[in-house]
Amino acid sequence: MRPSTVLTLALAAALVGLPPAAAGDEDPVFDVHFSNGVISPAVIEVPANKRFKLELHNDGSTPIEFESIPLRKEKVLAPGASSFLVFRSLREGDYAFFDDFHLDMPPARLTVR
Repeated sequence: MRPSTVLTLALAAALVGLPPAAAGDEDPVFDVHFSNGVISPAVIEVPANKRFKLELHNDGSTPIEFESIPLRKEKVLAPGASSFLVFRSLREGDYAFFDDFHLDMPPARLTVR
């Protein structure tokens, strides 16, 4: 197939609104909400050996810090801010994480299966 034909077909597909070929291959996304020390949900189950993203939202009125020693990840968020962390791949297991600015609150857990 000639390059101009391939380009024409790609443009035609884009004009009729066809989804991109890789749309089904997107990484799973999991939301985590922090509110003045409370982490919700307290347990998040994610797939093993697969890339995924955690969307972090600070719904509270004080800063938070996502902290996980076994995952070697941390992220500070101001009140009302959102951000994300991408994990390339994790082995099966439970990984604790907590809000380092609210150590009096119970930790949450990332369960990888």
